[in-house]
Amino acid sequence: MATKEAKERFEKDGYLVVEDFLTKDEVAMLRNSCHRIVEEMNPDEHPRVAFKTDNEQGHTSSEYFMQSGDKVRFFFEEKALNEKGDIIVDKQKSLNKVGHALHWLVPEFKKVTFSKKIKDVAKNLGYVDPKIVESMYIFKQPRIGGEVKPHQDATFIYNIPLKLFGIWIALEDCTLSNGCLQFVPGSHKTNPVSVWMRRNENGSGTFLTTPFDYSHIKDEQYVPVEVKAGTLVLIDSQVIHKSAANTSGQSRHIYTFHVMETYQSEWDTRCWIQPTENLPFTSLYECHE
Repeated sequence: MATKEAKERFEKDGYLVVEDFLTKDEVAMLRNSCHRIVEEMNPDEHPRVAFKTDNEQGHTSSEYFMQSGDKVRFFFEEKALNEKGDIIVDKQKSLNKVGHALHWLVPEFKKVTFSKKIKDVAKNLGYVDPKIVESMYIFKQPRIGGEVKPHQDATFIYNIPLKLFGIWIALEDCTLSNGCLQFVPGSHKTNPVSVWMRRNENGSGTFLTTPFDYSHIKDEQYVPVEVKAGTLVLIDSQVIHKSAANTSGQSRHIYTFHVMETYQSEWDTRCWIQPTENLPFTSLYECHE
């Protein structure tokens, strides 16, 4: 993002690949930190909430999910659980993701999230007062890592007017075999977000305002983005993207978080995640790693 050409490419395509964004030591630091968190986690102390990639009823209807914005919580891979909810694989290979306050509650993730490198990305995009909304560690487990269907991030997290981007950092090599990202270049301009995930009025869960429908997008329009560990992928909140199920024997660990502009923009109170007294959305520029 340091060059005019890179910014123009991001604005044109809706995503940008930045190689060698993290060093090998930084990648190892995040992976080791997450391994420690999972190792210390007692599954019996957490509901066996399976992450549903179709975003229909399921994890988003649970109190455990709805109140995870200021906590570190664990969401299991569907195929890691049997019909009774028992874990049937090794604990370290059972999770779909960990979220949603790693950026604040875990020092190693906080160090990367609020680093000068991330601040510079936001400044180069012209963000005046950016804040971190949420963060996740996604595993894409070997052989059972679920498909993520075509979507736009702004369906799930949004401010008014909409100005938000995602940071997606590969912590392992990402290939077609293990479910790399696939984008529809330019779709952030031609397909404005029309589906929103809202809170139920009683706050008990969420609903989609209309069903997903990306049937007008042909398979050949998706561009696979295979990247090496340490690569950053910058994602416009409206670009259409997906990832296939991981049928390979290699996991695809990544760290991701979302950044919103608060200057002349407000967070939508209908969004599932809301700032809390324990964790207001944190200012990127004012916080130091």
